[in-house]
Amino acid sequence: MLTNMMGRALVILLGSVAILAVSAGLGVAQTTMPMQMPMQMKAQKQTVASTPNAIVIKNFMFTPMELTVKAGTTVTWKNLDGEPHTVVNDAGLFRSAALDQNDTYQFKFDKPGVYKIFCGIHPNMKATITVQ
Repeated sequence: MLTNMMGRALVILLGSVAILAVSAGLGVAQTTMPMQMPMQMKAQKQTVASTPNAIVIKNFMFTPMELTVKAGTTVTWKNLDGEPHTVVNDAGLFRSAALDQNDTYQFKFDKPGVYKIFCGIHPNMKATITVQ
């Protein structure tokens, strides 16, 4: 009789744990799927697209990573990160000072070609500017 009662208690306990686990799992799934994420990404794309010849530095990335402009165009970089970044041409044509948050740097591309850009502080940040 004692074994039978312990068996029932164990079944009830395991059933309760299973119900709690399923409930918790559904709650996590609902809270980890924020609906704002796509809207934030869309807003960033609109900001970049609405400012021609501009590259935004945010989340340790140049956005857009590839830009095509005509010769004689001035490109503007703006750092929106809380960390400083630099804008460096790999051929040594130009190098900005460290850009703090909201600082900008401009360079006028007079000659056609492909210009590789990186951050001197964070060399894994890269971009390419094609001048036609």
